[in-house]
Amino acid sequence: MDFALELKRHVTRVERGLDLHLPAAATRPARLHGAMRYSLEAGGKRVRPVLVLATAELCGLTGDEALPAAVAIECVHTYSLIHDDLPCMDNDDLRRGRPTVHKAYDEATALLAGDALLTHAFALLATAYATQPTLAHALVCELADAAGSQRLIGGQMEDLLAEKKADATPAELEFIHLNKTAAMLEAALVLGGLVGVAGQTPVTAPAALRQVGRHLGLAFQIMDDVLDATADSATLGKTAGKDAKADKTTYVKLHGVDAARRIAQEHTDAALTALGTLPGDKSFLTALVLAMATRRS
Repeated sequence: MDFALELKRHVTRVERGLDLHLPAAATRPARLHGAMRYSLEAGGKRVRPVLVLATAELCGLTGDEALPAAVAIECVHTYSLIHDDLPCMDNDDLRRGRPTVHKAYDEATALLAGDALLTHAFALLATAYATQPTLAHALVCELADAAGSQRLIGGQMEDLLAEKKADATPAELEFIHLNKTAAMLEAALVLGGLVGVAGQTPVTAPAALRQVGRHLGLAFQIMDDVLDATADSATLGKTAGKDAKADKTTYVKLHGVDAARRIAQEHTDAALTALGTLPGDKSFLTALVLAMATRRS
C-alpha cells in the first residue's frame, strides 16, 4: 500500500464531492455562497472526510455512497473553523494558509457562511440518503450529537471559559479535547462505518470505531497544542503561538511539551490497538493514524 497515493486518491474524491454537493458560488446570494466555497475550497488536511471514506471501504464499500456523508462532516468542521476564527472567539487572521473568512469578506458574511454550512450538512444527509431512511436517520443523529451543545459546541464553550484560568485541571482539559476535537473524528469513523454496513440490520457501526476516534482525536488535539507552541505560522497555515497569547488551557500549559508528546503517543497507541480489533485491510487507516501522530502542521 502506497500511503501517499492512497491519501491523494481519497482527498481527490473529497474535493470532487465538495464541488458536487455544494451550491455553486454564483447561486444567489452570491456573496454568501462564495464565502462558503472560499472556506471549503481552501484545502486543509481533509482528515475527517478521508476517515469517512476510508472507514466505509474498510467495511467493504467500493463505490461513492459515503461521499455525501464525507462532505457533510467537512461542512460542519469548516463551519466550526469559520466561527472559531471570529473576533468574538479566537480572533484569527489566518486559516489554511490564507485570510480567514471574516478578513476576506466581513464578520457578518463569515457568521452566515458558517450557519449555512452547518445547515447544509444536515440537508445533504437527509436528501442524499432519502431512499435509505434508517441510514439517513442514523447519520443525522450521529452528526447532530457530535456537533451539538454537549460535544463540539460544548467543548468550544469550555475552551473559552478555560482561558486565563489558573486552576484548570487535567479533567477539564480532557473534556475540552474530547468534545472540541475528538467528537468529530469519532463521528467521521462512525459515519463511514454506518454507510459501509447500511445493508445490514440493524444499521450499527462497529463499536471499536468509537474507541479509535476517541483516542485519535485526543492525540490529534494534543499535537495541535504542541505545534502551536513549537511551529511557525507559515508551516501551520494558521497563526502560531495564539494559545500562549490567549493563555489557553492546553496540554503544553499543564504538562509541558515533552510530556504532551508522550501523552499524544499513548493515545495514538490506544487508537491503533482499537483499530487492530476490526476486520478487513486496515493498512491505510493504520498509516493515517501514524501520520497524524508525526505531522508537522
